[in-house]
Amino acid sequence: MNPIQQSLRDAWFLNSVEQRYSYQFKWMGIPIIQYPKDIVAMQEIIYDLKPDLIIETGIAHGGSIVFYASLLELNAIDGGPKNAKVIGIDIDIRVHNLAKLKTHSMFSRMELIEGSSVSEDVVKKVHLISKDYRTVLLILDSNHTEEHVLSELIAYSDLVSIGSYCVVFDTVIDDLPDSLHSDRPWGKGNNPKTAVFKFLADNSNFVIDSQIDEKIQISVAPSGYLKRVN
Repeated sequence: MNPIQQSLRDAWFLNSVEQRYSYQFKWMGIPIIQYPKDIVAMQEIIYDLKPDLIIETGIAHGGSIVFYASLLELNAIDGGPKNAKVIGIDIDIRVHNLAKLKTHSMFSRMELIEGSSVSEDVVKKVHLISKDYRTVLLILDSNHTEEHVLSELIAYSDLVSIGSYCVVFDTVIDDLPDSLHSDRPWGKGNNPKTAVFKFLADNSNFVIDSQIDEKIQISVAPSGYLKRVN
């Protein structure tokens, strides 16, 4: 990307955050709160990997877990694992969101866990479930403080299959003005990206897949697509 393109991209992205751009989209009727290029990137990863288990921390409205479940459904039609599923973890699965998910056509591919993603009980439960699966993809999108994300990486990264990914969303927080997060406990210097770099400093099993960053360009997860290589 040349400097002019980068400058235009950065200006557009900042304006899009101020306009709450990611809140405009739905997947199969449920708000997904993601940028379109990240949605496409995740589709490519999931189709190529054909995981039999996806682990997602942070459910919010539920659009993303529906998205992942629907891709597993399409994979099954196209020769992928027939019993693949996605585990969704959230500290507070709100009643109205849970009701929508339970009646959704993709619910059969979901397993929901309410609790902190870094609590001992939840971590043990996810590890127990994961032992029966071969190809595991991890997606971190809950509390965005460095401490929390780093704890998630330490707790779950060993479950990621070699050749698969740990995708850390909202690393872009480190590139945005603190004024956009003044009501949050995260910001510059304390966010998913700083957690990623601390994690990678002590872990040679993962590398940043910069090809994804270069390809999609507009992303909430720059330097957040981590591929397991060892």
